[in-house]
Amino acid sequence: MSTLQSVPALGTHPAAGSNPSRAETRDQLNKATYDLLVIGGGILGITVAWHAAQSGLRVAMVDAGDFAGATSSASSKLLHGGLRYLQTGAVKLVAENHFERRAVSHDVAPHLSNPLTFYLPVYKGGPHGAAKLGAGVFAYSALSAFRDGVGHVISAEKAARDVPELRTDNLKAVAVYGDGQMNDARMALMTVRAAVEAGATVLNHAEVTGLRFTHGKVTGADLKDGVDGTEFGVDARLVLNATGPWVDHLRAMEDKNAAPSIRLSKGAHLVLKRTSPWNAALATPIDKYRITFALPWEDMLLLGTTDEEYEGDPRDVAVNDKDISQILDEAAFSVRDQQLSRDLITYSFAGLRVLPGGPGDTSKAKRETVVTEGSGGMLSVAGGKWTTFRHIGRTVMNKLAQLPGHPLGSDMEPVSQLPKHMPLPGIANPDAVTHRLLVDGGANGVRMAPETARHLATHYGSLSFEIARMANENPELAERIHPEAPEIWAQAVYARDHEWAETEDDVLRRRTTLTIRGLATDDVRAKVKDLLDKKG
Repeated sequence: MSTLQSVPALGTHPAAGSNPSRAETRDQLNKATYDLLVIGGGILGITVAWHAAQSGLRVAMVDAGDFAGATSSASSKLLHGGLRYLQTGAVKLVAENHFERRAVSHDVAPHLSNPLTFYLPVYKGGPHGAAKLGAGVFAYSALSAFRDGVGHVISAEKAARDVPELRTDNLKAVAVYGDGQMNDARMALMTVRAAVEAGATVLNHAEVTGLRFTHGKVTGADLKDGVDGTEFGVDARLVLNATGPWVDHLRAMEDKNAAPSIRLSKGAHLVLKRTSPWNAALATPIDKYRITFALPWEDMLLLGTTDEEYEGDPRDVAVNDKDISQILDEAAFSVRDQQLSRDLITYSFAGLRVLPGGPGDTSKAKRETVVTEGSGGMLSVAGGKWTTFRHIGRTVMNKLAQLPGHPLGSDMEPVSQLPKHMPLPGIANPDAVTHRLLVDGGANGVRMAPETARHLATHYGSLSFEIARMANENPELAERIHPEAPEIWAQAVYARDHEWAETEDDVLRRRTTLTIRGLATDDVRAKVKDLLDKKG
């Protein structure tokens, strides 16, 4: 690996068009009175901030950690209709999910999502028969208006050609359907950028230490900057609690007697090196309700997920040895042992699903969004599916318009008047972007590797050209961060100056894929830290 001794000194002063400094943002937050303060920078808070800013409201959004730093970057990375919901007869829900999936994949963020073929293997003695699953995937594709092809059944032999690691012992048939996939952290960051371009003021690593009250109503929050310890505050006419697993913690700040509103379910995943190419994903039924996934993702293999009730501190959620064993054992129903060696694991992660409070098995609970209003007028939103993040934003905005006693409804443009398919920044055909990056080459003789060009195109869209320009102007920024990953140093500088990256994990875990590939070495982390410290 290149030593890149000079890289940390590059870009000492933020590039033109960079984000405001933390001090400038704090000063802005401290002085203004906002229409809406969103507390929580996961995808729920982000989508509300985006829609609210589009609607003409003056919006602020803060998060105690990084944007999408918890559950929102710990999903199964799917844009999907939810095949298993057909099992419970939720036909309308599946159709709505499909609508949102198609909108995101085709109109909103085609540069950040990609179609993925799924194989549902039917084994002798399994929970479902071939005829039932064949009918199920046909109905599933019908609810998507057959825009991803017609769900059907293929032979075990054909499926094994596309997925060489597919276990064929006692395999009777394979049902086929289409869905979508994304990098959740990148999708969330682009949505933050869209909110800022619409006028929102945002700050990550800013923890709420208390709520502000005026005549018994919540009218803002006191905060502490997690980077330098500065204390400041934000005043707002309305506060939205979108803190995910911490939603009841913030509700208790509003009303210490507030009853719990949610319960949590832990979902763990493993990332492994692939032993062979995969041209399709596996969705293997474990029982009547649960499915385990084996997904080709970021040139790796993503396995999961688990689903068990979680009652601890959300900050402590982590993958343990029991989770690893369960994921590998369940994957072994349909994946050959050679692909499931623990030596191939490069990363593991766990997130918390936020479910409506109540009894019952978490695996059977509905993934619905819950919106409540507290005694101090603070709205809390929790739950839902990543796929429907735009729908959740619209739902919350409609709720804001209907709130009695709050004048926001008269100040904002009705959700129905907003563009139905507002694209995220960088929207472009990734194939065209890849081609142009390769053809243009570098002004200083720097040629971009095909894998780097493709990676940039599918993670930044047309914004890739901003990164390529940085690399052209300084060839050292065109060097790879690690020889086994497609990312280049220009992306780390770009993350610092344009994507609110403050820590090594912000860069290596969420703005690039170095961590999930197992390549965030001590040497790499040290160089990234030095680069972040050089911000002017």
